[in-house]
Amino acid sequence: MDPRILAQRINVSGKELRGRLILPGGEEATLGGIVSLLVQVSIGIAATILFLIFIWAGYELVTSRGEPQKIAAARNKITYGIVGFILLVASFLIIRIISQVFGLGEELFQ
Repeated sequence: MDPRILAQRINVSGKELRGRLILPGGEEATLGGIVSLLVQVSIGIAATILFLIFIWAGYELVTSRGEPQKIAAARNKITYGIVGFILLVASFLIIRIISQVFGLGEELFQ
């Protein structure tokens, strides 16, 4: 890939600054690096939301006071959380497999 594709140019006070896009951590941006960063952030956000769903469902289960409707609602949240966890792990594994097949294994998930 031509590194100039990801190059940046900006004018500041009449002076032109040129340089390549730098990712957090100080490395130059490549397509694999950008995808890796997006995937890591997305999986982190999804895992945090999943954790909060489990906390919420557990709280509802504890405070249900034996009411069948509240217990069923809490159990449904736990079930959906487990399904979400399975989908999160499956998406992570699919991305890992695709990165190995297309030879992006060195750049993804460093």
